[in-house]
Formats: sequence, structure tokens, C-alpha cells
Amino acid sequence: MTDHIPPQPANSFRLVLELNSPEKRLDTVLLRAIKGQNDNLNLREITRTAYKELFNSGKILIKGQQARPSSSLAKGITYVDIIGFKK
Repeated sequence: MTDHIPPQPANSFRLVLELNSPEKRLDTVLLRAIKGQNDNLNLREITRTAYKELFNSGKILIKGQQARPSSSLAKGITYVDIIGFKK
């Protein structure tokens, strides 16, 4: 079985989250991944206020759907696209 990789939206930065166990909240896992990456330094230096605004304005997508901070994540690979931040 091969993983289905959703198309990446224009003008977005993609993070691939690979989880060994399910997580209850997307916001904490995603912020940790953002701070740990080196591909987009502007995004890495984002403030908590600006990070919350990305969720509020619908700029964080999972499988093309608007994500919520409280979204749970399944074990495995999840593709998260953040609109407005190019690689």
C-alpha cells in the first residue's frame, strides 16, 4: 500500500508529521515541528499570537481541509500545509 500524498496548495509551506503514536492536539505537535525545522526561518520564528491567527484565519490545512487547534492526529504520516509561507 502506498501513501496518498495530497497536492500542495500554491503559496504554502508543507510540514510532514510522522507520529509513532496518536496525539490529542494538533496545535502542540505542529508548533514543535515548526520550531524544529530549518527550511522556513520566517515560520520558525513565528509568535504564539501569529500562530493562533493562522488557525483562526483557516491557513493551516490537513488534506486540504481547514484544521483546528484541537484536531487529533492519528499514528503515521500527516501532511500539513500552511498557507502564506513558501519554502
